[in-house]
Amino acid sequence: MKRIIFFVALLSIITGFTACESSEAGKGVINLSITDAPIDTEGIEAVYITVTGIQYHSNEKGWVTVEEFEGPKTFNLLNLTRGESEMLSSFELNAGKYTQIRFLLDAPIRDMGNISNPGCYLVFENGTTEPLFVPSGSQIGFKAVGAFTVPVNGIVDITADFDVRKSIVKAGASGKYILKPTIRLVVDNQAGCIKGDVANAPEAATVVIYAYESGAFTESETTPAEVEAPRFPNAVSSDVVCELGKYHIAYLAPGTYDLVITTVSGDEAPVVAGIFENIVVESKNCTAKNIDFNTFE
Repeated sequence: MKRIIFFVALLSIITGFTACESSEAGKGVINLSITDAPIDTEGIEAVYITVTGIQYHSNEKGWVTVEEFEGPKTFNLLNLTRGESEMLSSFELNAGKYTQIRFLLDAPIRDMGNISNPGCYLVFENGTTEPLFVPSGSQIGFKAVGAFTVPVNGIVDITADFDVRKSIVKAGASGKYILKPTIRLVVDNQAGCIKGDVANAPEAATVVIYAYESGAFTESETTPAEVEAPRFPNAVSSDVVCELGKYHIAYLAPGTYDLVITTVSGDEAPVVAGIFENIVVESKNCTAKNIDFNTFE
């Protein structure tokens, strides 16, 4: 009898551990939006992408297609900067924790010199367009990474931040523009931001401000290690100071950040003018940090 009781107890413990590793009972809803960090490349007026499908990753089933997504949907990512976003889809998931979502894109395909599926493309200030090639984007898609929890009978609002600045590269040999998306997932009610005014900036230069996790910036990031790699690759997000002398870096997870302030003149390499360290970002709050270039002299 004691042996039977022991095995029953052991079975209960094993079952309990298994239950802890699976999704919670019940379902919840995820509202998925899309946003972007501004691009710092001159001459590009619009960056269009077309999303044809959404998938989420399940420990039990692997990648699962979201049937509720009503696509395709086309977005100009440069309209979705400085805290602006647009709803992509709302769908139901089993309650529990998730860490990955995948986006399928309508990618241009080059076949015998012809271009088809031009759902992703660039528009330049002179009115010309260029296809934006997305390697494997229409087949296996691109992953967005970030932990979030779907509550039982509840709703979680998630924003996918496409960082176009780090995602678009120009191939040296072919001259094609290639999209290699860098996408992070942010839970809206946990996100904060940093914004402020910029004074006494050089008149002939573009000012770009990068937000880094505290202590993560190194001088080597001003020069890319590879020809097609972006500068400042480890920045969490960034913003280009507008004509009114303002910046707004949105959708930052709570934590401590360093602001790296740079100037860019024409085709010259960016120059780091100064760094502000240990700026605290809290959930649902926007931290104000004004920048005066006179303090860098």
